[in-house]
Amino acid sequence: MDTDITTNIKDRIAKPSNHYGIDEGVLLGFIGDRVRKARISKKLSRKALSELSGVSQRYLAQLEAGTGNISVLLLYRIAAALGENIQWFLKPEIQHESRVSRMVLALQNANEEQHRQILEILEPQKITKKPVRRLAFIGLRGAGKSTLGRQVAEKIGLPFQELNDDIEEVSGIPVNEVMALYGVEGYRKLELQSLKNIIGSRGSMVLAVAGGIVNEPETYQFLLDNCTTIWLKARPEEHMARVRSQGDERPMAGNPDAMRQLKNILSEREKSYSRADVVINTSGKSTQQSLSDILRVLYRR
Repeated sequence: MDTDITTNIKDRIAKPSNHYGIDEGVLLGFIGDRVRKARISKKLSRKALSELSGVSQRYLAQLEAGTGNISVLLLYRIAAALGENIQWFLKPEIQHESRVSRMVLALQNANEEQHRQILEILEPQKITKKPVRRLAFIGLRGAGKSTLGRQVAEKIGLPFQELNDDIEEVSGIPVNEVMALYGVEGYRKLELQSLKNIIGSRGSMVLAVAGGIVNEPETYQFLLDNCTTIWLKARPEEHMARVRSQGDERPMAGNPDAMRQLKNILSEREKSYSRADVVINTSGKSTQQSLSDILRVLYRR
Protein backbone atom coordinates (compact mmCIF):
# COMPACT_ATOMS: atom_id res chain seq x y z
CA MET A 1 0.00 0.00 0.00
CA ASP A 2 2.89 2.37 0.77
CA THR A 3 4.27 1.88 -2.74
CA ASP A 4 0.89 2.72 -4.29
CA ILE A 5 0.61 5.89 -2.23
CA THR A 6 4.12 7.05 -3.14
CA THR A 7 3.65 6.20 -6.81
CA ASN A 8 0.35 8.07 -6.88
CA ILE A 9 1.96 11.07 -5.21
CA LYS A 10 4.85 11.08 -7.69
CA ASP A 11 2.50 10.83 -10.66
CA ARG A 12 0.37 13.69 -9.43
CA ILE A 13 3.35 15.91 -8.56
CA ALA A 14 4.75 15.27 -12.02
CA LYS A 15 1.48 16.61 -13.48
CA PRO A 16 0.80 19.90 -11.64
CA SER A 17 -2.81 20.93 -11.49
CA ASN A 18 -2.55 24.63 -10.73
CA HIS A 19 -0.53 27.69 -11.64
CA TYR A 20 1.79 27.17 -8.64
CA GLY A 21 3.12 24.03 -10.33
CA ILE A 22 1.87 21.48 -7.77
CA ASP A 23 -1.33 19.99 -6.46
CA GLU A 24 -1.49 21.14 -2.81
CA GLY A 25 -3.50 18.11 -1.77
CA VAL A 26 -0.91 15.81 -3.27
CA LEU A 27 1.89 17.64 -1.48
CA LEU A 28 0.10 17.34 1.86
CA GLY A 29 -0.46 13.64 1.19
CA PHE A 30 3.20 13.23 0.34
CA ILE A 31 4.32 15.00 3.53
CA GLY A 32 1.92 12.95 5.62
CA ASP A 33 3.21 9.75 4.07
CA ARG A 34 6.78 10.78 4.82
CA VAL A 35 5.96 11.62 8.46
CA ARG A 36 4.22 8.27 8.94
CA LYS A 37 7.12 6.33 7.41
CA ALA A 38 9.68 8.18 9.52
CA ARG A 39 7.66 7.64 12.69
CA ILE A 40 7.28 3.92 12.03
CA SER A 41 10.98 3.52 11.13
CA LYS A 42 11.90 5.10 14.47
CA LYS A 43 9.42 2.80 16.21
CA LEU A 44 7.50 5.70 17.67
CA SER A 45 3.80 5.70 18.46
CA ARG A 46 1.79 8.72 17.48
CA LYS A 47 1.49 9.56 21.16
CA ALA A 48 5.28 9.43 21.61
CA LEU A 49 5.84 11.66 18.59
CA SER A 50 3.24 14.06 19.94
CA GLU A 51 5.11 14.33 23.24
CA LEU A 52 8.46 14.82 21.52
CA SER A 53 7.27 17.43 19.03
CA GLY A 54 4.56 19.20 21.01
CA VAL A 55 2.11 18.61 18.16
CA SER A 56 -1.25 17.08 19.14
CA GLN A 57 -2.06 13.46 18.29
CA ARG A 58 -5.18 14.60 16.49
CA TYR A 59 -3.17 16.93 14.27
CA LEU A 60 -0.60 14.21 13.60
CA ALA A 61 -3.36 11.83 12.59
CA GLN A 62 -4.75 14.41 10.15
CA LEU A 63 -1.27 15.11 8.81
CA GLU A 64 -0.49 11.44 8.20
CA ALA A 65 -3.85 11.04 6.48
CA GLY A 66 -2.94 13.87 4.09
CA THR A 67 -5.66 16.21 5.35
CA GLY A 68 -3.67 18.38 7.77
CA ASN A 69 -2.70 21.85 6.53
CA ILE A 70 0.78 21.75 8.03
CA SER A 71 2.69 24.96 8.80
CA VAL A 72 6.43 25.25 8.31
CA LEU A 73 7.05 25.72 12.03
CA LEU A 74 5.03 22.66 13.01
CA LEU A 75 6.72 20.58 10.33
CA TYR A 76 10.08 21.75 11.61
CA ARG A 77 9.20 20.60 15.14
CA ILE A 78 8.04 17.22 13.85
CA ALA A 79 11.19 16.82 11.72
CA ALA A 80 13.39 17.66 14.71
CA ALA A 81 11.53 15.15 16.90
CA LEU A 82 12.09 12.46 14.25
CA GLY A 83 15.74 13.38 13.76
CA GLU A 84 15.20 14.20 10.09
CA ASN A 85 16.02 17.19 7.89
CA ILE A 86 12.88 19.19 7.09
CA GLN A 87 13.71 19.14 3.36
CA TRP A 88 13.29 15.36 3.36
CA PHE A 89 9.56 15.83 3.97
CA LEU A 90 9.15 18.22 1.05
CA LYS A 91 10.79 16.41 -1.87
CA PRO A 92 9.51 13.36 -3.77
CA GLU A 93 11.56 10.32 -2.87
CA ILE A 94 14.10 9.09 -5.37
CA GLN A 95 16.08 5.87 -5.16
CA HIS A 96 19.36 7.53 -4.10
CA GLU A 97 17.68 9.50 -1.31
CA SER A 98 15.97 6.36 -0.09
CA ARG A 99 19.32 4.56 0.19
CA VAL A 100 20.91 7.52 1.96
CA SER A 101 18.02 7.72 4.42
CA ARG A 102 18.39 4.05 5.24
CA MET A 103 22.13 4.50 5.67
CA VAL A 104 21.63 7.47 8.00
CA LEU A 105 19.19 5.46 10.10
CA ALA A 106 21.60 2.53 10.22
CA LEU A 107 24.44 4.84 11.27
CA GLN A 108 22.36 6.26 14.10
CA ASN A 109 21.99 2.75 15.50
CA ALA A 110 25.60 1.68 14.86
CA ASN A 111 28.26 1.35 17.56
CA GLU A 112 31.68 3.08 17.63
CA GLU A 113 33.53 0.19 16.01
CA GLN A 114 31.04 0.11 13.13
CA HIS A 115 31.42 3.88 12.70
CA ARG A 116 35.21 3.44 12.50
CA GLN A 117 34.93 0.66 9.90
CA ILE A 118 32.56 2.71 7.74
CA LEU A 119 34.81 5.80 7.89
CA GLU A 120 37.80 3.65 6.98
CA ILE A 121 35.98 2.57 3.81
CA LEU A 122 34.63 6.01 2.88
CA GLU A 123 37.64 8.12 3.91
CA PRO A 124 40.68 5.80 4.07
CA GLN A 125 43.09 8.72 3.69
CA LYS A 126 41.77 10.35 6.87
CA ILE A 127 41.92 7.31 9.12
CA THR A 128 45.06 7.01 11.25
CA LYS A 129 44.34 3.66 12.82
CA LYS A 130 46.76 2.61 15.51
CA PRO A 131 47.85 -1.00 14.84
CA VAL A 132 46.66 -3.01 17.81
CA ARG A 133 49.07 -5.81 16.95
CA ARG A 134 52.19 -3.63 17.00
CA LEU A 135 53.33 -3.36 20.60
CA ALA A 136 56.18 -1.25 22.00
CA PHE A 137 57.60 -1.58 25.51
CA ILE A 138 59.02 1.55 27.11
CA GLY A 139 60.60 2.33 30.49
CA LEU A 140 63.92 2.78 32.27
CA ARG A 141 66.76 0.26 32.16
CA GLY A 142 65.87 -2.73 34.27
CA ALA A 143 62.15 -2.36 33.61
CA GLY A 144 62.02 -5.76 31.91
CA LYS A 145 61.36 -4.54 28.37
CA SER A 146 63.50 -7.22 26.73
CA THR A 147 62.53 -10.07 29.05
CA LEU A 148 58.79 -9.37 29.13
CA GLY A 149 58.76 -8.23 25.50
CA ARG A 150 60.13 -11.56 24.31
CA GLN A 151 57.73 -13.51 26.51
CA VAL A 152 54.71 -11.51 25.33
CA ALA A 153 55.79 -11.94 21.70
CA GLU A 154 56.05 -15.69 22.19
CA LYS A 155 52.66 -15.90 23.89
CA ILE A 156 50.77 -14.00 21.20
CA GLY A 157 52.77 -15.34 18.26
CA LEU A 158 54.57 -12.20 17.08
CA PRO A 159 58.23 -11.52 16.24
CA PHE A 160 60.28 -9.59 18.80
CA GLN A 161 62.65 -6.76 17.94
CA GLU A 162 65.05 -4.61 19.97
CA LEU A 163 65.26 -1.14 18.45
CA ASN A 164 68.92 -0.87 19.48
CA ASP A 165 69.68 -4.05 17.50
CA ASP A 166 68.34 -2.36 14.39
CA ILE A 167 70.36 0.78 15.13
CA GLU A 168 73.50 -1.36 15.33
CA GLU A 169 72.61 -3.05 12.05
CA VAL A 170 72.07 0.29 10.31
CA SER A 171 75.22 1.90 11.73
CA GLY A 172 77.40 -1.20 11.56
CA ILE A 173 78.77 -0.60 15.08
CA PRO A 174 77.58 -1.25 18.66
CA VAL A 175 75.32 1.33 20.29
CA ASN A 176 77.97 2.38 22.83
CA GLU A 177 80.33 3.17 19.95
CA VAL A 178 77.57 5.13 18.20
CA MET A 179 77.26 7.24 21.34
CA ALA A 180 81.04 7.65 21.60
CA LEU A 181 81.49 8.64 17.96
CA TYR A 182 78.38 10.67 17.24
CA GLY A 183 77.13 11.68 20.67
CA VAL A 184 73.55 11.64 21.91
CA GLU A 185 72.34 13.76 18.98
CA GLY A 186 73.77 11.32 16.44
CA TYR A 187 72.26 8.38 18.29
CA ARG A 188 68.82 10.06 18.39
CA LYS A 189 68.89 10.60 14.62
CA LEU A 190 69.68 6.94 14.04
CA GLU A 191 66.99 5.97 16.55
CA LEU A 192 64.28 7.85 14.63
CA GLN A 193 65.55 6.53 11.29
CA SER A 194 65.52 2.93 12.55
CA LEU A 195 62.08 3.32 14.12
CA LYS A 196 60.60 4.65 10.89
CA ASN A 197 62.24 1.84 8.91
CA ILE A 198 60.81 -0.80 11.24
CA ILE A 199 57.30 0.70 11.26
CA GLY A 200 57.32 1.21 7.51
CA SER A 201 58.68 -2.18 6.48
CA ARG A 202 57.32 -4.65 9.04
CA GLY A 203 53.89 -5.71 10.13
CA SER A 204 52.72 -6.94 13.51
CA MET A 205 55.49 -7.22 16.07
CA VAL A 206 56.65 -6.56 19.63
CA LEU A 207 59.28 -3.84 19.99
CA ALA A 208 61.51 -2.87 22.91
CA VAL A 209 62.97 0.66 22.84
CA ALA A 210 65.57 2.50 24.89
CA GLY A 211 64.30 4.33 27.96
CA GLY A 212 65.49 7.72 26.74
CA ILE A 213 63.28 7.69 23.62
CA VAL A 214 60.80 9.89 25.49
CA ASN A 215 63.36 12.72 25.55
CA GLU A 216 63.03 13.18 21.79
CA PRO A 217 59.48 14.54 21.15
CA GLU A 218 59.34 13.73 17.42
CA THR A 219 60.55 10.16 17.88
CA TYR A 220 58.33 9.48 20.88
CA GLN A 221 55.24 10.91 19.17
CA PHE A 222 55.92 8.73 16.13
CA LEU A 223 56.10 5.72 18.43
CA LEU A 224 52.84 6.66 20.17
CA ASP A 225 51.08 7.20 16.85
CA ASN A 226 52.11 3.88 15.37
CA CYS A 227 52.26 1.43 18.26
CA THR A 228 50.29 0.35 21.27
CA THR A 229 52.78 1.45 23.91
CA ILE A 230 53.26 -0.30 27.25
CA TRP A 231 55.14 1.41 30.08
CA LEU A 232 56.74 -1.04 32.49
CA LYS A 233 56.78 0.95 35.69
CA ALA A 234 58.81 0.10 38.81
CA ARG A 235 60.46 1.75 41.82
CA PRO A 236 63.97 3.19 41.27
CA GLU A 237 65.44 0.65 43.71
CA GLU A 238 64.06 -2.19 41.64
CA HIS A 239 65.39 -0.74 38.39
CA MET A 240 68.84 -0.58 39.94
CA ALA A 241 68.64 -4.07 41.47
CA ARG A 242 67.53 -5.66 38.21
CA VAL A 243 70.35 -4.09 36.23
CA ARG A 244 72.90 -5.24 38.81
CA SER A 245 71.41 -8.75 38.88
CA GLN A 246 72.19 -8.96 35.18
CA GLY A 247 75.85 -8.42 36.03
CA ASP A 248 75.96 -4.78 34.97
CA GLU A 249 77.68 -2.75 37.70
CA ARG A 250 77.95 0.42 35.63
CA PRO A 251 75.08 2.27 37.32
CA MET A 252 76.90 2.14 40.68
CA ALA A 253 80.56 1.96 39.70
CA GLY A 254 82.41 4.99 41.05
CA ASN A 255 79.20 6.92 41.50
CA PRO A 256 77.85 7.02 45.05
CA ASP A 257 75.16 9.44 43.87
CA ALA A 258 73.79 7.00 41.27
CA MET A 259 70.54 6.26 43.08
CA ARG A 260 69.64 9.92 43.47
CA GLN A 261 70.35 10.49 39.78
CA LEU A 262 68.22 7.51 38.84
CA LYS A 263 65.32 8.86 40.90
CA ASN A 264 65.67 12.24 39.21
CA ILE A 265 65.64 10.65 35.75
CA LEU A 266 62.53 8.66 36.57
CA SER A 267 60.82 11.74 38.00
CA GLU A 268 61.66 13.79 34.91
CA ARG A 269 60.40 11.14 32.50
CA GLU A 270 57.33 9.99 34.43
CA LYS A 271 54.96 12.43 32.73
CA SER A 272 56.13 11.30 29.29
CA TYR A 273 56.04 7.62 30.17
CA SER A 274 52.48 8.01 31.45
CA ARG A 275 51.32 8.92 27.93
CA ALA A 276 51.63 5.23 27.04
CA ASP A 277 48.46 3.34 26.14
CA VAL A 278 49.04 0.82 28.91
CA VAL A 279 50.82 1.19 32.26
CA ILE A 280 51.96 -2.00 34.01
CA ASN A 281 53.34 -1.62 37.53
CA THR A 282 55.89 -4.41 38.02
CA SER A 283 57.01 -3.37 41.50
CA GLY A 284 57.16 -6.30 43.88
CA LYS A 285 56.01 -8.74 41.20
CA SER A 286 57.66 -11.72 39.59
CA THR A 287 58.23 -11.87 35.86
CA GLN A 288 55.35 -14.34 35.57
CA GLN A 289 52.98 -12.07 37.47
CA SER A 290 53.90 -9.09 35.30
CA LEU A 291 53.48 -11.21 32.16
CA SER A 292 50.01 -12.25 33.29
CA ASP A 293 49.10 -8.59 33.94
CA ILE A 294 50.22 -7.56 30.45
CA LEU A 295 48.41 -10.40 28.68
CA ARG A 296 45.23 -9.72 30.64
CA VAL A 297 45.23 -6.07 29.54
CA LEU A 298 46.03 -6.92 25.92
CA TYR A 299 43.31 -9.53 25.65
CA ARG A 300 40.84 -7.07 27.16
CA ARG A 301 41.81 -4.43 24.59
